[in-house]
Amino acid sequence: MMLTQTLALLRDHGVRLRKRSGQHQVIDRALLERMIEHAELSEDDVVLEIGAGIGNLTLLLARRGVKVIAIEKDKRLMAVMRKRLKNQKNVKLMCGDVLRIQLPEFNKVVANLPYGISSEITFRLLEHGFELAVLMYQKEFAQRLVASPGSEHYGRLTVNVHYRASVEVLEEVPPSAFFPEPKVTSSIVKMKPRDPPFDVLDERMFFSVVRGLFQHRRQRVRNALYRSFGGIFPKTTMSKTERRAFIDGKLPRELAEARVVDLEPEKFATIANLLISP
Repeated sequence: MMLTQTLALLRDHGVRLRKRSGQHQVIDRALLERMIEHAELSEDDVVLEIGAGIGNLTLLLARRGVKVIAIEKDKRLMAVMRKRLKNQKNVKLMCGDVLRIQLPEFNKVVANLPYGISSEITFRLLEHGFELAVLMYQKEFAQRLVASPGSEHYGRLTVNVHYRASVEVLEEVPPSAFFPEPKVTSSIVKMKPRDPPFDVLDERMFFSVVRGLFQHRRQRVRNALYRSFGGIFPKTTMSKTERRAFIDGKLPRELAEARVVDLEPEKFATIANLLISP
């Protein structure tokens, strides 16, 4: 039913979806309803939807009685939504790039995100603040969000998001849930911002250390820090010998000898804190 309606809307407006731009519309109504249920909506919620497409999810959200703010970059798809949702007084449509426009006020997010900019959108949302988000990501990206230390998907993204939010992968989504079908499997993720689960003395240093260490994820912490020293301390005037001595003087041997990829998230904070300690 939703596939037939989607095809008719696209045909009537002369719109051909651009696969290269990640324009895949969800056509599984039951899936969209589950996403909405996971968002635990109440009548006072203001829900942000990003990459709204032709409004399949937007319309279902609007029918729940909440205020919906739907962002779509493609003017062709926005034209479809404007006509389709013209009688929905609780929907505000915004045409623009979510990474460039000023975000409105909202408290929840429900969205099938543009996969090509998943990381950038995620951190923009976390910096803005919200109560709860139910988001569709590419499966591999979702795996990186919840990866365990030592695993192939564990990395900078895992640690940085863990510092800001709790994340749960709810279910996998097959390509058949979309039109046109993508070549990848997707996942629905629930994300809740929280206070940091460990102490960080200087966030700039913490994020710099995480970035620098994961540039050499398979190396020992001592060697990874040395190789990324200039990025972590951009104003340093230390010689190579002084840099090694500095690292050895700051970190206990057990931590210095650990492999980067095996470190728990809180260990990155420990390292960052030690590096700036007197």
